[in-house]
Amino acid sequence: MSCSDQDLDRLDKLLSALPQENFPMTLSEFDGYVTGILACPDLVPPSEWLPHVWGETGEANFPDLTTAEETISAVKAHYNSVASEMTKTLWIEPIYEVDPNSDETLWEPWVDGFAWALRLRPEAWQTVLEQADDETRSSLIFLFALQDINEGISKSTDEEIDEIDLQAPDLIPNCVAAILLVSRPELGMGAGSVSHGLLRSKRPGRNDPCPCGSGRKYKQCCGKN
Repeated sequence: MSCSDQDLDRLDKLLSALPQENFPMTLSEFDGYVTGILACPDLVPPSEWLPHVWGETGEANFPDLTTAEETISAVKAHYNSVASEMTKTLWIEPIYEVDPNSDETLWEPWVDGFAWALRLRPEAWQTVLEQADDETRSSLIFLFALQDINEGISKSTDEEIDEIDLQAPDLIPNCVAAILLVSRPELGMGAGSVSHGLLRSKRPGRNDPCPCGSGRKYKQCCGKN
């Protein structure tokens, strides 16, 4: 993304400084949240999405006006950065957390933020799902499946979840690109051909296990035409 590492570090520190008892969003969660908001076919105004960044109460409880202005400015700057990148190309680069002990890539906070954004406009996303082609539908279903794993309600086996866990970080950008082609078709005018090429290179092989966790081969499940 066009945001510099310095900008992201600053945003990370500002979000971490919010009252933790309210469970404010982390940087990774906020990045997924912003992506979901911008992927929505309906415009979600800042007055609606911004309070959720601060946490469960919707109140940031800033200690002073300077901190409030700095934090809100950094939050909106990242929103604008993601929006700008989407205008140039449908391919996003999610900000994932990394387990400091194992160096494992943690996709769960990003997916949690993305899922939260989808809940702001359930009717709009239901329409996208109903009108979507197979590529987009399977991408949405896969992201829903990831959130089920994150929430501990997945019906997949432990072995299937382990496999999905390894694939998820690489597949998430691919899924978002497929979704954007349908949910925000105006963005695909100049980037559509590039995005389709990326989709083809990243999607699972037809005989690979389906990423949705069904246990069937990809060609017999989400990859079925």
